[in-house]
Amino acid sequence: MTRAATARRLATGAAYGGGGVGLAGAVLVALLREEARAARRRVDAHRQPDPPSGDGIYGRGRGKPISFTVLGDSSAVGLGVDRAAETPGVLIAAALAELAERPVRLTRLAVSGAKSPQLDEQVDAALEDPPDVALIMIGANDVTSRTRPAVSVRHLGDAVRRLTEAGAEVVVGTCPDLGTIRPIAQPLRTLARRWSRQMAAAQTIAVVEAGGRTVSLGSVLGPSFASDRSLFSRDEFHPSAAGYAHAAAVILPSVADALGVWPASADRGRGARHRDSVRPVASAAARAASRPGTEVQSAEIDGSTVGPRGGWALLRRRRPPEIPTPAEAAEAEREPVAP
Repeated sequence: MTRAATARRLATGAAYGGGGVGLAGAVLVALLREEARAARRRVDAHRQPDPPSGDGIYGRGRGKPISFTVLGDSSAVGLGVDRAAETPGVLIAAALAELAERPVRLTRLAVSGAKSPQLDEQVDAALEDPPDVALIMIGANDVTSRTRPAVSVRHLGDAVRRLTEAGAEVVVGTCPDLGTIRPIAQPLRTLARRWSRQMAAAQTIAVVEAGGRTVSLGSVLGPSFASDRSLFSRDEFHPSAAGYAHAAAVILPSVADALGVWPASADRGRGARHRDSVRPVASAAARAASRPGTEVQSAEIDGSTVGPRGGWALLRRRRPPEIPTPAEAAEAEREPVAP
């Protein structure tokens, strides 16, 4: 079965794995469970409290503030850093305000430990005052808890659909590659990589079909995370301040483009490896899952969004921009301002 077919299958109802297991399979399952417990104990031993939300207004431009809401799990919270200025929401809000030349109002609704079914409550809160743009970062906990992919992507797709129907643009940072996480030992690490990439591909199909766009976080944005431990926080599971800054730089172009404030000049002269392409959505999803930083959104060919193998999707690679460092973002940090 091709990766595209697997992604479509997972997105529409199949679970990981097959039916019953024999003796060898039972031994492997027991080993994996013990590896998972050991990894969780190691992460919990170094667990930090959530950083401040950073909710407030960033930037000094004229006009009504852009409403920017962040939903999802601990990666959206910024778990692993101490200051609001180091979280992805604040980093993106500060940079977005500069690009748009308008203030940006940030609201963080993400919850550490959340899985995709818990997005329902976060979206309920977001829709009390629908945002202009929403960023969702979710999936790692679904993989580690072995939540059925069909369940996960259904809730994610529903969240995106509800937000888009309320007039919000939606960008989803898909499940990161858990194969780069040091506390996860072999053979669980290899399986975690496969499961997380399959989850990311299935998420992409659901999000694009619900009217949003995705950005592949892959190995939390590139091979450097597999070798540079400074990009991880003390628990070696969540990113460090430098890691979140790296993540924000990859997500920012898609958030800005969704709002129409990403400069076209930034995408010029990107070279062959950055060319855009249009493919069936399942094929695009499978390709993006293994290529960190790839954006996928709905596309048209000859005026139609649907081809012989389903919906069309545009794959786009953008060069990550310079984004304020955590220290620079701290200088731009503002006291929360009442709406």
